[in-house]
Amino acid sequence: MAFEVAKALRAPLDVLVVRKLGVPFQPELAFGAIGEDGVRVLNDLVVCESRLGGNDMASVERREGIELRRRAERFRRGHDRISLTGRIAVIVDDGVATGATAKAACQVARAHGASRVVLAVPIGPNDIDASFAGYADEVVCLETPALFFAVGQGYRHFAATSDAEVVRLLDRARKNFADAAAADAAADPPLRDEEIRVLAGPVSVAGHLTIPENPGALWFSLTAAVAAGTAPVIGTSRRS
Repeated sequence: MAFEVAKALRAPLDVLVVRKLGVPFQPELAFGAIGEDGVRVLNDLVVCESRLGGNDMASVERREGIELRRRAERFRRGHDRISLTGRIAVIVDDGVATGATAKAACQVARAHGASRVVLAVPIGPNDIDASFAGYADEVVCLETPALFFAVGQGYRHFAATSDAEVVRLLDRARKNFADAAAADAAADPPLRDEEIRVLAGPVSVAGHLTIPENPGALWFSLTAAVAAGTAPVIGTSRRS
């Protein structure tokens, strides 16, 4: 799913390795999650209702920590993590149930310097926006069923993606998306940072034009003054 989103956005793709911490006697029920760089999220309600002790949680966390490190090494295969500093990070998950794993992923992205975090999922509970306040700047969720009980209800076939498939898609993304990004960069207009003046009939428009490196949009700060008038009009226009 994340591969298709990155392909549509022509954006680089990376993996945020996160492991769910399952209740020992009910592993599918998450009492929390861990991510790279020591990120740890707990669901206090599940911990309380499951009556989990510190030793129980620590045992699960040690086991999942080993698996997290193994997967990070396998998926990246020596490649550096893509820098998120100053970037918008779109976190794509197959859906949200308790939300512990997705929250950990959002925190990992934030810890790596993302300027904005967007969570994108196909299905989740109807309170997903409220539950991710403080974790994601924006939540995009396609379906929020009134009777939501599991992520799998939003799929016709809900099979796990193998590690080998993840590695294959990451390799494809590194090659194909990098070529697309290079083509986009080559098509970018030249950098500009200068005063400009545009004449449109009786109107003289003066302003400052800035075209940054790899722009997603061009912003013009303009002051428009009618030649025969005395009151200037100040505004901003955007061209995507």
